[in-house]
Amino acid sequence: MSPSPDPVTSPGVPQQDEEKRLRELGYRPVLARRMGGFGNFAISFSVISILSGCMTLYGFGMGAGGPAVMLWGWAGVGLFVLCVGLALAEVTSAYPTSGALYYMADRLGGRRWGWYTGWLNLLGLLGAIAGIDYGAALFTGAFMNLQWGFEPTPGKTMIIFCVILLLHAVLNLFGVRLVSLLNSISVWWHLAGVALIVGTLAIVPDHHQSPSFVFTEFVNDTGWDNPLYVAAIGLLLAQYTFSGYDASAHLSEETSNASVSAARGIVRSIWVSWLAGFVLLAGLTFAIQDYDATLASETGVPPAQILLDGLGTDGASALMLVVIVAQLFCGNAEVAAASRMVFAFSRDKALPGSALWRKVSDRTQTPVAAVWLSVAVACVLALPSLYSATAYGAVTAINVIGITPAYAIPVLLRLRAGDRFQPGPWNLGKWSKPIGWTAVVWVACVTVLFCLPQSSPVTVDTMNYASVALAVVLVLATVWWFVARRSYGTPTTAAYSDREQAELAEGIV
Repeated sequence: MSPSPDPVTSPGVPQQDEEKRLRELGYRPVLARRMGGFGNFAISFSVISILSGCMTLYGFGMGAGGPAVMLWGWAGVGLFVLCVGLALAEVTSAYPTSGALYYMADRLGGRRWGWYTGWLNLLGLLGAIAGIDYGAALFTGAFMNLQWGFEPTPGKTMIIFCVILLLHAVLNLFGVRLVSLLNSISVWWHLAGVALIVGTLAIVPDHHQSPSFVFTEFVNDTGWDNPLYVAAIGLLLAQYTFSGYDASAHLSEETSNASVSAARGIVRSIWVSWLAGFVLLAGLTFAIQDYDATLASETGVPPAQILLDGLGTDGASALMLVVIVAQLFCGNAEVAAASRMVFAFSRDKALPGSALWRKVSDRTQTPVAAVWLSVAVACVLALPSLYSATAYGAVTAINVIGITPAYAIPVLLRLRAGDRFQPGPWNLGKWSKPIGWTAVVWVACVTVLFCLPQSSPVTVDTMNYASVALAVVLVLATVWWFVARRSYGTPTTAAYSDREQAELAEGIV
């Protein structure tokens, strides 16, 4: 394919027989292929969710570099993430399976590469559910505080969080068609929500910050003295938000023309979020009335204070509802993506109890047990938030530290494979190597960066536990490798028997 400014397949490229392609990759189709191209884009866009990531971590950004780092960091990180997305989309086009990243790594690098990639990806996806839905619980508590004087204590926030998890589990049990519909609605809700929030904040408040403040003001509340270090830490806001776009790949077995649609879904979700997110961050920052008061807001959520100061209680409450609904869309999409990863990893016998987690409902063709496992583990990951005010930051860091390296591994292995890699119908042509190496180097840098402590002095409460989480999952993956290595494998190394494949197709296994 000839490269172009928008490196996607031309309309003249014929569609693949995706069911045949899936069988060629070693799997019997068991999931319902009821999602179109827009729905596939919509799930990644919903998981990225600028109204979740930007709003939830806005307070963190205010203290870790302030406006200058938030705005310019978003622009820079978005560019590098687009490179990662382009490179990953090319590999996705060649291997459109629910296993996604770990299956790609397995095929390109071998069983151990696939094994560790899968565990990192799974950690990131489950951490993302916890981070997204706990963020939605925080905003719900802030909304109730504005409306009824509700005091959002950690215990009450945890109850709200559990209710949200339960809601998302139930919605996902109805099948991929409902998930796709909700994600399609989510796209327009997010875009209209950003326009409404930014437009209202631009018109209603009497006072706005100057452009020099918005684009050059540097704020350091981290306790660290080195401004470069603080600015680097502040990139977490953008990098955390720009994650989850592998959802398009995980839903590829349920997407029509997945070899093209899943690749396009990844790339489009990133650049649309990149543009809309910058507008949102700029709109919020221009509307700050009192920086210190906003950062120390009694609502516990600085963006809620910006809305309250600029629009009053009624206006702030209305826009908070817009944000909360967007976050609920986001969490629902992430549960869908994570459950497909659990299903696929179990299908290849990588998880304890795989026979249970790979079961598929014969009525909805949905991996029911995998959905419940996903929300249950996410609940456990968020439990430390009951005892530590910094635990939520640790959960978001777990998401980033798990999922970001997993994005780069298939890209690195694809580069190492050279001409042995057979590209799919969507590919980058001659741009594959420069974009791929840019992506790998960027991921290597941010992986190290986000293991570093974010606050000084470093104590039990302020420690960045991402590195601990990374070490724990690698140790557990290594230990379990020696238990499950004889059974684990993609179909090329440990194919299911014909009987197992038939039973899986019928939802028996």
